[in-house]
Formats: sequence, structure tokens, C-alpha cells
Amino acid sequence: MSPGHLSMLFVMDPIGPIDIAKDTTFALMLAAQARGHRVFYCELADLTVDGGRAEARVQPIEMRREVGRHFTLGAARSVVLDDRMDVVWQRKDPPVDADYVAATQILALCRRALVLNRPDTVIWANEKLYALHFADLMPDTRVSRRIPELVDFLAKRGGEMIVKPLGGKGGEGVFHVRHDDRNLFSILETATGFGTRWAMAQEYLPAIREGDKRILLVDGEVLGAVLRVPAAGETRANLHVGGTAVRAPLDANDHRIIERLRPALRRDGLFFVGIDVIGGRLTEVNVTSPTGIQEIDALEGVSLGTRVIEAAEERVRRHRAALGAGLVPGAA
Repeated sequence: MSPGHLSMLFVMDPIGPIDIAKDTTFALMLAAQARGHRVFYCELADLTVDGGRAEARVQPIEMRREVGRHFTLGAARSVVLDDRMDVVWQRKDPPVDADYVAATQILALCRRALVLNRPDTVIWANEKLYALHFADLMPDTRVSRRIPELVDFLAKRGGEMIVKPLGGKGGEGVFHVRHDDRNLFSILETATGFGTRWAMAQEYLPAIREGDKRILLVDGEVLGAVLRVPAAGETRANLHVGGTAVRAPLDANDHRIIERLRPALRRDGLFFVGIDVIGGRLTEVNVTSPTGIQEIDALEGVSLGTRVIEAAEERVRRHRAALGAGLVPGAA
């Protein structure tokens, strides 16, 4: 049973350049519109605070699946989010930089408006580091900003590893490193900013040649999955760097990982996430703006955006019940 027509604000990157055939936020907005909800749009810079209340300069938006004509914006107006919005989707892509953190802290001031994912969790649940709460499910991993420690990890892992930044997205800054690479130290200097920032080193999993499985979860339950197979000569399987999307049935290892993560995701308010699994090992838990809906839709003939919006409607019902019971901190 729907809680009625809701006002849903999507805080995101600029709407104009998005790829409407691949963008997950576009699919969510289109699904929300199809279910009769009022859809609004803003960017990080449109968020403000007045008297301790989160506000935003928002625009109503009408979506359509037409290349180059995929949206129409209405007149902008400033609103108090708790007064005018039922759901706020924080869908700004990484990096989780100072601007992102500040915007998320502003959204954390919302009480009546339901923010997905939970803002305070998104701030501390780094997409690489959150997975380390389940280290036994992961490949061997070392996080350091000290190059000698990364070199030592490389030696202990047989002279082969993956190095990636903690704040990247879409495979940006990911290196497949070997001990005999003449560029080894240059790569590690780049990855760590000459020892000024942390990098994650992980055991190289040969199973990456078979693909990197993205599993989307809503409220801890499986939404769908896609296997991203890297192009020949490429380590990264991300679709925007040439990976190919193929169907991805879940196996026993996938279900074991999901069962372990489910209680934590629900506890931490991580409503919509994407986990990455290679060779039965968990590598990342994506919590900021997980993608993959449209690729799965195309492969499976489904409409996952609709299912996410339906789940959000249910979450609104629960949120309103908690408000009524005085269970949301700071709620009037």
C-alpha cells in the first residue's frame, strides 16, 4: 500500500550530461515519476542551513527517456526540506571530498524528511574501508600511506597486487602492480600522493578475468546483479572503461556474503548499496551512489528502479511511524 504521492528530492551531479541509458539516478527519478511522486532536483551547492534547518533551492523536474531532451526543469524555489520533502536521495557521485561531507552533514539535520542513505553513516562508511568490518570475507588487504609497507605487502602476496585510492569511483586510480614493474615506485608514489594519503592494497584475484560481480541490495535484500567482465588487456571491469555486462546468477558464496552484511546494512541505515564480489570474495561496499540498475534491467527484462522506489515508500511508512512514536532523534 503506497503512502500516497510523495515529494522526492534528488541531490546529484548536473542533470544535463548524464547518460540516460546507464545512469541509475535517472532510472530512479523516472520510476518515482511513473509512480506518481513529485520529483525535484538540486545540486550540492543548492543546499543551505537557516536556524538549524536544512534548506535547498530546488526545481521540479519532469523526466523522459529522450536523448538530449531527457528533462524539463520548473521554476526554482527555496524550501525547508523537513517542511516540503518526504524523501531526499543523496546521489552525488564520489569523491567524498570536503564539499560532499559538508553537504551530507547538512542533510543530517533533516528529521521529518527521510534521507537515503542515512547521512551520518555515509560520512564514515568509506566504500573501501566499510568492507573491512567483514575482513574475513575479503581478499588479503592492507591500507597504508607508507610505500615500504605496500612494497612489503606486495612481496608477501607473491609479487602481485591491486592498489586503489580510498575515495575513487568507477575504477579511477586503480593499478594492477607487479614486483618486476619498473614503474612500481612511481605507481605507489602516485597512489599515496608521495606518502600523504592512504591507499588500499589487495591481493590480486585471478578470477577478475571472469568478472567483477556487482550485487545491488535494498534494505539488505537482493535487488539484482550484473557481472562486469574486463576487456582484453584491462584489469578493471568497470563498464565505463570497457567492461562488458553479462548476467550474474548468485552462488553460495554470494549468499553467504549477503547474509553476513544484511544486519549491519540495516543497523547502519544503508538502504541502497552495491557490493562488489570477485571470485567469491567481497572487495567493496558502495554506499554513496551505487550504479548498475539499467544494465541489470537490460539483461533481465525487469524494472529495478520501480522496486527501489516501492521499497522507499515502505521505508517512509516506517519512518513516519517512528516519528509518531518519538523514536527519531530531534523530531518534534
